[in-house]
Amino acid sequence: MTMTREDAQWFSNAFGQIVSSVGQALLGKDYVVRLAVTSMLAEGHILLEDAPGTGKTSLARALAASVDGADNRIQFTPDLLPTDVTGVTVFDQRKGDFEFKPGPIFTNILLADEINRASPKTQSALLEVMEEGQVTVDGVTRPVGRPFMVLATQNPIEQAGTYRLPEAQLDRFLMKTSIGYPDRASTVEILSGAAVKNRAANIQPIITTDAVCQMADLATTVHVPDAILDYISWISEETRATNQTRIGVSVRGALSMTRTAKVWAATQGREYVTPDDIKELAEPVWAHRLVLDPEAEFSGMTPQQVISRVLGEVPVPAMGNL
Repeated sequence: MTMTREDAQWFSNAFGQIVSSVGQALLGKDYVVRLAVTSMLAEGHILLEDAPGTGKTSLARALAASVDGADNRIQFTPDLLPTDVTGVTVFDQRKGDFEFKPGPIFTNILLADEINRASPKTQSALLEVMEEGQVTVDGVTRPVGRPFMVLATQNPIEQAGTYRLPEAQLDRFLMKTSIGYPDRASTVEILSGAAVKNRAANIQPIITTDAVCQMADLATTVHVPDAILDYISWISEETRATNQTRIGVSVRGALSMTRTAKVWAATQGREYVTPDDIKELAEPVWAHRLVLDPEAEFSGMTPQQVISRVLGEVPVPAMGNL
């Protein structure tokens, strides 16, 4: 089944309503909000690298409130244990049996705050659930349900007390972006409403979690022409072939782009993907997956620059051939 034009228009309208709702809590950051909602509808996860106080918690809470979902927050610290994330099995003396106490991972929107302050062992507790939507504790596998999204924040790696996220975990994030500070007009509006401590608390649900799952399923029916699939594959190969990278875009990264591009096209009211969708999403979806060659990194090269160069070198398929 392929998405119809009417389905695409409905999807675009529903997406716009969710973005407007979340935007009430995150003023002046429409693009970041659009990326976060896109990530949720693509059933992926998003990583935000930002300074404290830029609205990361507000984004997670506003997103959960807008879709009538549950949200939990985990403050990652060096002494956090994997069971603090996934849950633990304890013996109930009254019942004479073992009982599973679910951790905060069992929710719709999980804010993993300062994820790179926890030890690699604790970070690894997220690997299974981010890839498969399930948690295995003491040999028993439990699904976390749908929708489910990890919205993680990390401090810049040069800050004290941080661990570099392993490549395997970075590759499980659908996108990486930054909220940044608001512009002056948005800051003035925020200050004028300083009496409201939590803007997200005033947001009313505009869609149900079941409807979000329906939107996610509908997005998978967006048409991706063979020429676009070849375009995605070619770019991925070029990021691996260049001598500026040690690790390029993986097959998981190429699949992530395909899923994300389908959602992004539907948010524009289109039932098909175009090359412009790939170009617009290339940096947030792919840049964090690249590991630069030490010599290239020392010379000042950035993953964003590598992505930009590769996009400029790979021929763009003509729309007439799609």
